[in-house]
Amino acid sequence: MSNARTARFSRRGLLAAGGAFGLGAFVTACGTEDSKDGGSESTASAKSGPWSFKDDRGKTVKLDKVPANIVAFTGVAAALHDYGVSVKGVFGPTKTQAGKPDVQAGDMDISKVTILGNTWDQFSVEKYAALAPDVLISTMFDSAGTLWYVPEASKDKIAKLAPSVGISVYDRQLTAPLQRMWELAESLGGDMKAAKATDAKKRFEEASERLRKAAKAHPDIKVMAGSASQELFYVSGTNFSVDLEYFKALGVNFVEPPEKAKAKTGGWFESLSWENVDKYPADIIMMDDRSSTIQPADITEATWKKLPAVKAGQVIARSPEPILSYDKCVPLVENLAKAIETAKKVS
Repeated sequence: MSNARTARFSRRGLLAAGGAFGLGAFVTACGTEDSKDGGSESTASAKSGPWSFKDDRGKTVKLDKVPANIVAFTGVAAALHDYGVSVKGVFGPTKTQAGKPDVQAGDMDISKVTILGNTWDQFSVEKYAALAPDVLISTMFDSAGTLWYVPEASKDKIAKLAPSVGISVYDRQLTAPLQRMWELAESLGGDMKAAKATDAKKRFEEASERLRKAAKAHPDIKVMAGSASQELFYVSGTNFSVDLEYFKALGVNFVEPPEKAKAKTGGWFESLSWENVDKYPADIIMMDDRSSTIQPADITEATWKKLPAVKAGQVIARSPEPILSYDKCVPLVENLAKAIETAKKVS
């Protein structure tokens, strides 16, 4: 929603999916195994006493005290930051080549965290061990429980150093992982009664209702979710991606590549040459905003510039790996609602 390489897929190609399917590394969580439903089992305050949390693999991590040394995938760390929970180390896209915070870092001060790895397959086990981690937290983009951005080559070493928690962002609507991240942050000491948290949740609900009404009022407006690389343009289907599944449930009319066209990518997306970028008519194009993809302003292909939605200025950003706090998801919903409300029918 998406940074792996497998078979003959390009890295950016997989990014277009907003997730991965069986890639990266699966870290076996320390702790006991329960049902697959997940759910917070914290019985402690954030300051003292034992801590436990059942993740979306059905694994329960139990510790003598609430984790203090937390290491997390960058997007997870950004979400926890919004709820007042700090982490010691991060892995995943954190800093751009210009040295600025990556879009997935949210509002975190990246100068105050240890970056264990900034790109796919980068993860310094030595730095991780030096942090004396209590827990590692990441998202999961498949049904197998693969922890996002934990390298396959070093997964066993990483797993021995601390238990892990996985929050699933696979084949479910956005509201599910948002609620799970809320529960996790609360168990880790986040102040979920703070105005910042409660107001953001209310704004998210209001934005969702706005999008629902916009989609109902403009059912003819066709939206395409895309991502760009030098060689190819990727059209994402709504299956599996938490944001697109949610928007579709609210009534948004999406371009849906046929299953046969998505077969080579596990059902996530279709790859198109730039010559065929006009294959699917669309009134609005949502483009992957991650730093590993080419942004609309930098696309030089003539076929792109000729697209009706592009010529009409009806291109907006999409976050295939949304930061799972209500505050960061509000603009994602609002921007799409506004785009649909104001879009001209050009397809």
